[in-house]
Amino acid sequence: MSHTLYENDIQRVQRCELAVPGSSPEMFEKALKSGVDFVFLDLEDAVAPDDKIQARKNVIQAINDLDWKGNGITVSVRINGLDTQFMVRDVVDLVEQAGHKIDTLLIPKAGVYSDIYMVEAMVNQLEMQQGLTNRIGLEALIETALGMANVEDIARNGALGRLEALHFGVADYAASNRARTTNIGGLNPDYPGDQWHAAISRMTVACRAFGLRPIDGPFGDIKDPEGYKLAAKRAAALGCEGKWAIHPSQVALANEVFSPPSAEVEKAKRILVALKEAAAQGKGAAALDGRLIDAASERMANNVVKVAEAIAAKNSR
Repeated sequence: MSHTLYENDIQRVQRCELAVPGSSPEMFEKALKSGVDFVFLDLEDAVAPDDKIQARKNVIQAINDLDWKGNGITVSVRINGLDTQFMVRDVVDLVEQAGHKIDTLLIPKAGVYSDIYMVEAMVNQLEMQQGLTNRIGLEALIETALGMANVEDIARNGALGRLEALHFGVADYAASNRARTTNIGGLNPDYPGDQWHAAISRMTVACRAFGLRPIDGPFGDIKDPEGYKLAAKRAAALGCEGKWAIHPSQVALANEVFSPPSAEVEKAKRILVALKEAAAQGKGAAALDGRLIDAASERMANNVVKVAEAIAAKNSR
């Protein structure tokens, strides 16, 4: 193991993140009762330009008036892009008027680390100005060719500050790369495999190297639950902790995929017990169910058990 380690200091259960347009306040109550881990109230792509200012007001009111914490939900807001006229007022108004109840801000279309730094500098000053005792985290969407080209630098430097997670924004990423598809997150029948594998893997490696949470983005066809689950399973296999939902019907699907099955948890616990017994006998490895297990097995088993414990703790609140 390298002497250089980046630990994830902020632990959050993020199996599913439900996108809720800020211009649709009638959806807020439904999101509150959806059973999701995370909600991001959207001020960006899901809101028409003429509705941006009212959407911001809607979101601030919803954060303040609804009992998100009481329903076990972590609250995030996707602000507008740094290249727009709306971003500055988004950050200022959100932190000044609802900062005490915001968990994270989600930065869209991050291209370089400086994008993260700009928002972080604003939040630093606003938190001091407001005397906030909670720390607002930052998350960023990797959804452009530029962002993916710089994903390691974004993760490395962002991890030293407020950055907690990176999300893969498949639709804008496809557009940025001029990929020949109009599906959002689905498989392309003309491509022999998963065309998003390399991108998600690269982002996930950057996250894991520097202590961030990797989250997969949306799946556009809400009438294809099996397709959603397949995409979620592929992301989970690569190391993602969760996936977006663009409709409440997708929440349970993500929670299922990103929750370790009870049999998997029990096996992980048996691995830890077997290795503990082997260590007591001066052995560094052991056999379990006819297979060799060693220190690497212990690290994998610990990952499973920790996730299961975090989910159990969240559900018991």
